[in-house]
Amino acid sequence: MTDTAGPAGTAHEALPLLIIDGANVVGSVPDGWWRDRRGAAERLRDRLVPFARTGAGGMTGPLELVLVLEGAARGVASVPGVRVEEASGSGDDRIVEIAATAGERPCLVVTADRGLRRRVEELGARVTGPRAVQS
Repeated sequence: MTDTAGPAGTAHEALPLLIIDGANVVGSVPDGWWRDRRGAAERLRDRLVPFARTGAGGMTGPLELVLVLEGAARGVASVPGVRVEEASGSGDDRIVEIAATAGERPCLVVTADRGLRRRVEELGARVTGPRAVQS
């Protein structure tokens, strides 16, 4: 398995970029996530690991997979295959910042948030809904 959780400047920068709107994806399934937001984010992170290898949303792997978390979900560690980025403020703003760094490589953002969709599409990213990473 390719470790895409490495620091900037490593080979992962040549991989397609998959950015996950953690709050939006977790919130798309009414499974009690609101009782333990950090635990729900950890479970999502762990479910995402295979997608770094196999791909998602029509994007084939391997991928650089970035999970963006905010608020009470912060404090979740990165694991091989999934880099966790914590938003100090708005998760949407952090996702836009990361998408802006994609350069020429393909970038796909997983969210159902219409405002965020518009913002990242203006940067050239493609967007798909949370079902793309739900197993």
